[in-house]
Amino acid sequence: MTETQVSGEYFEVIRRRVRTYIRSEVVPREIEIMNEGRIPDDLRSAAAEMGLFGYAIPVEWGGLGLDLTQDVELAMELGYTTLSLRSMFGTNNGIAGQVLVGFGTDEQKQIWLERMAAGEVVAAFALTERGAGSYPAGLRTWACRDGGADDAGWVIDGEKQLITNAPDVGLFIVFARIADAEPRDPGIALFLVPADTPGVTVRPKGTKTGREGAWSADVTFDDVRVPASALVGGEVTAGYRAAMISLARGRVHIAALAVGTAQRALDESVAYAAQSTQGGRRTGDFQLVQAMLADQQAGVLAGRAMVRETARAYVSGEDRRIAPSAAKLFCTEMVGKVADLAVRIHADAGYMRELPVERIYRDVRLLRLYEGTSEIQRLIVGGGLVRQAVSADRAGPHPRRARLRHPEASREGAL
Repeated sequence: MTETQVSGEYFEVIRRRVRTYIRSEVVPREIEIMNEGRIPDDLRSAAAEMGLFGYAIPVEWGGLGLDLTQDVELAMELGYTTLSLRSMFGTNNGIAGQVLVGFGTDEQKQIWLERMAAGEVVAAFALTERGAGSYPAGLRTWACRDGGADDAGWVIDGEKQLITNAPDVGLFIVFARIADAEPRDPGIALFLVPADTPGVTVRPKGTKTGREGAWSADVTFDDVRVPASALVGGEVTAGYRAAMISLARGRVHIAALAVGTAQRALDESVAYAAQSTQGGRRTGDFQLVQAMLADQQAGVLAGRAMVRETARAYVSGEDRRIAPSAAKLFCTEMVGKVADLAVRIHADAGYMRELPVERIYRDVRLLRLYEGTSEIQRLIVGGGLVRQAVSADRAGPHPRRARLRHPEASREGAL
């Protein structure tokens, strides 16, 4: 799956407009969003008018056509406010939309992408189940042929858990098992299931620790019948591969989102340290507070550099597996530490709902869980590095290692 980049000048106009929207229109209403548990209609309409429901969807399908290097820059802007806002259109641009962009049939793209880019349809990525979140091999939702013919439709049965946007969704992209897993075949396919399909039931939205304006809910599929054309990519092997690639891309986006939130927590911390006093002294004059600010700044700078480099490597095709997981691991863990430091810098005030750092502290916890937990990212990175080393050994001895092992090599020559 290749990505094309819009011009830098055009993107800069988009980025500046989004920054103004975030900081002038959304930030002042964060408490309203938190208390009411929803994104106000006028903010949603403004986001749709700017093209935010389809910024990563190609221009030919009505989107803005941003590639991942531009996506991460936009994500850092979006992360500066409540993460509920980004959730509203995140799946359209991310794991759900990219499956269709990269692997959907022409018919599937034509039916769905323009409507998604316009904000007329919100798509949801229905993967997570009880006992099968970051581990898709444990899926228990099944899809069976609705008849014996190869062009027959499918019948889907199962239950998905904590699906983002489910109460407001128009299209579910559903992971379902079609066969028992084998060593080189997970036996999983993806299906496009409109939310109004008979047998689809969205349960009441759940109550979460944070991100009050983003809705998620469990979804059941009871004898849900879809046509053969609902199979993503038109073949059973296409969907799972598409999903894994889209998840890797999404991990880079989440990493960038974490950097944007960490920047907001840092800015709030610096402002508080510069303006508040403790025992007649400015809070920021205490060296331990300065040390905490320094740790926050170091994390933000490292994370920003990491997501930019990771996005570049993804777009070039240099690394679409290890680096995305490493970036998500580092940046989502980093923002948790930065948020914790922000609360500590604000002292007891940081524990109060009226302050942004309290909301940030709760919001960012989810970043380490969805689209692959930190533990899963560690397995992907560590296992990937080992497999690379094994492959390199099988390809032949490393020249440097060969010199070190040569029995006649001198100490100086070997080193």
